[in-house]
Amino acid sequence: MQSRLKTALKLSSAVTGCSTSWSPMLLQGSLRSLHNEYRGTTVLSVRKGDQVIIMADGQVTRGSEIMKPNVRKVRSMFDGKVIGGFAGATADAFTLFERLETQLETNSGQLKRAAVELAKSWRLDKYLRRLDATMIVADAKESLTITGNGDVVEPHDGVIAIGSGGPYALAAARALIDLPGYDAKAIADKSMKIAADTCIYTNHNFTYLTLESEVTNPQ
Repeated sequence: MQSRLKTALKLSSAVTGCSTSWSPMLLQGSLRSLHNEYRGTTVLSVRKGDQVIIMADGQVTRGSEIMKPNVRKVRSMFDGKVIGGFAGATADAFTLFERLETQLETNSGQLKRAAVELAKSWRLDKYLRRLDATMIVADAKESLTITGNGDVVEPHDGVIAIGSGGPYALAAARALIDLPGYDAKAIADKSMKIAADTCIYTNHNFTYLTLESEVTNPQ
């Protein structure tokens, strides 16, 4: 990947007439940007009425090979008060979940503050910034996306999706969120099936976790 990136920037500098200085920090940041563009899975969170759900598929791929079809990508934390899902490297994600749980204990269960502290250390710590994953976490009040770039993002409509099939699941969930008779679980089920039918890196082996939500939407 480094050679491809260097070649691309050399071609760019030849066209623009600008020189390219290759520092380790520049290379690491560019590689991180390229790496974060691809997530071979789908994870979806939907918050509606008195329920919030995080659902994920079970497929793990390496290139064109399906390595495992039934990996569990959702996790309960902080005595069941926080749920999470991940896209990216499994070992890296579990390390980050452990760090998040430590932050939850340090910050008295305040999810947003714990997420911000994790994002800070994830971006700046020499060891953590090598970890490759994206996380969705939720408690009774909030749903958040956490990335290694230092982002902690709360959705405006209670719907989050990450991974290569994320855009399909996100579009489907937003189309269904206003329909009467569809609770968070029904929306997540339907949306994940659409993503699995569309994205080759996503299968129909879904696992999920739910929490009772303190946010009541009018739908």
